[in-house]
Amino acid sequence: MRYLHTMVRIADIDAALDFYCNKFGLKEVNRKESEAGRFTLIFLAAPGDEASGRSHSAPLLELTYNWDPETYTGGRNFGHLAYEVDDIYETCNRLMKAGVTINRPPRDGRMAFIRSPDNISIELLQKGDSLPAQEPWASMENTGEW
Repeated sequence: MRYLHTMVRIADIDAALDFYCNKFGLKEVNRKESEAGRFTLIFLAAPGDEASGRSHSAPLLELTYNWDPETYTGGRNFGHLAYEVDDIYETCNRLMKAGVTINRPPRDGRMAFIRSPDNISIELLQKGDSLPAQEPWASMENTGEW
């Protein structure tokens, strides 16, 4: 068995790609359109997984856009996505500067949570050992849900 992808539904392709690619740093590796099924599938890979995503179609994030309008609520979503990052403080700082809310700051130098425009919770985990606690993160309060 091997992990292939996680699928999340999106309401707006442009907003989703702006978040996942431009702000979060994922790379689009494949796209499929189905006229009969009336949907678009966009497959994204983390920079360190881009070659594997292109050659083995894994591990990927699948964004599903249904052409017919539909409202997605918590029941249509799931727990969260998780990504390992080289420097959690740098990652959170870059995301904040891009306008992304850090819902659960990396107070412990290990874990943080953000949300996509479609309200998908994304966990960021520090690669290797936790980084030493540092401000402003150590005293930053949670914002919203994560």
